[in-house]
Amino acid sequence: MPAFQKITPCMWFDTQAEEATNFYVSIFEDSRVVRVLYYGEAGQEIHGKLPGSIMLVEFELAGQRFTALNGGPQFKFDEAISLEVACDSQSEIDYYWQKLTEGGEEGPCGWLKDKYGLSRQITPVALSEMLCDPDPEKIQRVTNTFLQMKKLDLAELERAFAGE
Repeated sequence: MPAFQKITPCMWFDTQAEEATNFYVSIFEDSRVVRVLYYGEAGQEIHGKLPGSIMLVEFELAGQRFTALNGGPQFKFDEAISLEVACDSQSEIDYYWQKLTEGGEEGPCGWLKDKYGLSRQITPVALSEMLCDPDPEKIQRVTNTFLQMKKLDLAELERAFAGE
């Protein structure tokens, strides 16, 4: 039995838990499906799922544990929660942006929705460092710059930080 982390995000899907899990695992390194659990006959009058259909997929993305539940059409993802992807380079930003907007949609300031409606922030690690600088003018320039972007451009943020 795998070790459990204290807090594990659970994503509610209608019927796409396995499909979404396989999509996410294909994008992130150090990722894997841990196990798949199936609905049984117990509780069928409540959950309404066919015995033997996938109930839950446990998986890891970059070493972080998640679960994906086939719970039905009652709930949808919205922007009230997102998963931030910390990137060390523009090539990493470009990679995740391209993969995760495929079939999804771009949003402002490094935000996107993937094809399942899950919100993500594709963010350079350097941005957090810039926004913690003691110089408020640098912070203002960087903020004004990223607020105009969809996919974040690290070089442009660095120029704004430097005052160029």
